[in-house]
Amino acid sequence: MLSIKVSPIVDRSMIPAAKRVVVKVGSSSISGKNAHQIESLVDALAEAHGRGTEVVLVSSGAIATGLPYLKLDDRPTDLATQQAAAAVGQNVLIYRYQDSLDRYKIVAGQVLLTAGDLENPTHRANAQRAMDRLLGLRILPIVNENDTVATHEIRFGDNDRLAALVARLIGADLLVLLSDVDAIYTRPPQEPGALPIHHIAFGDPLDSVVLGEIGSAGIGTGGAGTKVAAAQLAAEAGTPVLMTSAALVGEALRGADIGTWFAPATLVD
Repeated sequence: MLSIKVSPIVDRSMIPAAKRVVVKVGSSSISGKNAHQIESLVDALAEAHGRGTEVVLVSSGAIATGLPYLKLDDRPTDLATQQAAAAVGQNVLIYRYQDSLDRYKIVAGQVLLTAGDLENPTHRANAQRAMDRLLGLRILPIVNENDTVATHEIRFGDNDRLAALVARLIGADLLVLLSDVDAIYTRPPQEPGALPIHHIAFGDPLDSVVLGEIGSAGIGTGGAGTKVAAAQLAAEAGTPVLMTSAALVGEALRGADIGTWFAPATLVD
C-alpha cells in the first residue's frame, strides 16, 4: 500500500487555513466568450495568496486561446495544427494571467509538463523541486500540459488528471476542480430529477450516479467522468477535493458550503 499524506483540511470550513492548494480551471471557463473570467479567477487566487496560502494554478486553454490567432473557429482535428495553436495560445494565455496578477503584484511562473515528466523519476523530482522553490519564493506557478510536444495526451488526456498528479507531487492540502457546473450531479444536470451531490465518501463507487459531460462542446476535453477520476486519484493520496464552478471559485476558497466534496483516504501505511 502506498503511503499517503493526510491533509489537515477535513471539511470546507477549513479551506481558508490550507497551506498549499492546487486549483484547476478548464478551457471553456477562461477562453473565448469567457476570457473575461480570468480576472475574477485571479481575484480569488490573489485573495488566498494574500493570506499566505501557497497556490498552484493548473490551467487549460492554450489551444482554445490560440485558435483566433490562427484564424480558426473550431478546435482542429490534426495534431500538428493543435500543437501550433497551443504554441501561440500558451504565450497569450500566460500574458493574460500575468497582466491580471500585476494588479496584486504577484508574479506567475510557467510550468509545462507532459505525462512522461511525472512518470520519469528524474523528471518528476526536478518538477517537484522547481515547484517547491517557486512556492517558497511566493511565485504563483501556472501549470499546463506541454501540448506543443504532447502526442497521445493532447488527444485523449485532460488537465483534471494533471491537476491531481500535481497535487500529489507537491503534497497539496486541497485540490479544487473548476468547471462550468457547480457540482457533481446524480445525472447530467440538464436532465429532469438531477440532484447535486454534496459529499462523496472515500471509496464510494458512485454506482447510482450517471456521469455526463461538463464543459462547452468543442472547447474543453474533460467531462464529469474525468473530474471524478481525478478527484479519486487525489483522494487516494490523502488530498481532499472540491469540485464546483469557476464562477464560484472565490466562495470556494473562502470555505463556503458549495460544490461536491470528495473526502480523502485517511490511513497511512
